Amino acid sequence: MVAPKHDWSGAGAAIGPVHVGQTLEFDAIERPGLEDVPVYGLDGPPALCVLLARIGGFGTPPDVVVSGVNPGNNTGRSVLHSGTVGAALTAASFGVSGLAVSIGAPEDGQDEPFWDTATSFATTALEWLVGAPRRTILNLNVPNIERHEVQGVRLAALAPFGTVRTAIVEAGEGRLQVELRATEEELDPGTDTALVLAGFAAVTPLVGPRSAEPGDLARTVEAWA
Repeated sequence: MVAPKHDWSGAGAAIGPVHVGQTLEFDAIERPGLEDVPVYGLDGPPALCVLLARIGGFGTPPDVVVSGVNPGNNTGRSVLHSGTVGAALTAASFGVSGLAVSIGAPEDGQDEPFWDTATSFATTALEWLVGAPRRTILNLNVPNIERHEVQGVRLAALAPFGTVRTAIVEAGEGRLQVELRATEEELDPGTDTALVLAGFAAVTPLVGPRSAEPGDLARTVEAWA
């Protein structure tokens, strides 16, 4: 297990300013119940954890990557900015499958989300992912409710936005104050955000960076020459 030592929310698939000759610091960590599992805390973002693990920085490279469970859903097109999803995308870039797992943020007065709900679905998803084609990427979002309250599992499309949206609260000279506000717009019921809000676990297959079909652009590029 390799994870960032600090919060890297919003890091996407960033690896940070890694330079030749630079030393990347990490610590061995003891976790209760994982005495037989090597655990490391790395001074870097999630995608860097995956990159270094895949090139053998912590021993035998992993055959599959599970990122999360993140406290706070990662749904909609804003998954582009998610460090949790970014780690799964990086896994695919380095030849293996990746599973990103998130659960709704704790409610007011709730100390922790229902982690067992997320890990229950994540375990099932991982069992399937191991037998899937290499470089398969799944984004799993689970509502923050008890396991028996979940309405089921649905294959989901990406919504235009997630369960929260960024809004500017105040603008001043040389500064902006922002906050996250709950999504209030009505969404297609088949999208990940809508399904999670309706009490379903949402599974969305993702693809990493790849060339788009050129279409009319090919003729335009030829004209540039």
